[in-house]
Amino acid sequence: QVQLVESGGGLVQPGGSLRLSCAASGFSVSSYAMSWYRQAPGKGRDMVARSTSVGGTPNYADSVKGRFTISRDNAKNTMYLQMNSLKPEDTAVYYCSAQRYRGTSWYTDYWGQGTQVTVSS
Repeated sequence: QVQLVESGGGLVQPGGSLRLSCAASGFSVSSYAMSWYRQAPGKGRDMVARSTSVGGTPNYADSVKGRFTISRDNAKNTMYLQMNSLKPEDTAVYYCSAQRYRGTSWYTDYWGQGTQVTVSS
């Protein structure tokens, strides 16, 4: 059974840090690009960070560059998102995804269930 399970979300004050984890089962993350997305209330789901391979250069949304770091451990079949200097506008449900590039676009094969991140004083 294929599963992506996020953890590590919660309530944090502005300027604080959180580390999200995404544990995969039923498939190997080494076969996929792994990405984090987020969806704020009333908004669409936006890509935050993407890791195309171990050791490759990750891609980040401009809004999180320099503050968030994506990483993966293929041996543990797990992906991470280290989030520093958090801002209220980072408040959202964060989802991990397993993607493949087909044609000219990224397509998501698997989604996690999401984990809530709330940045508030």
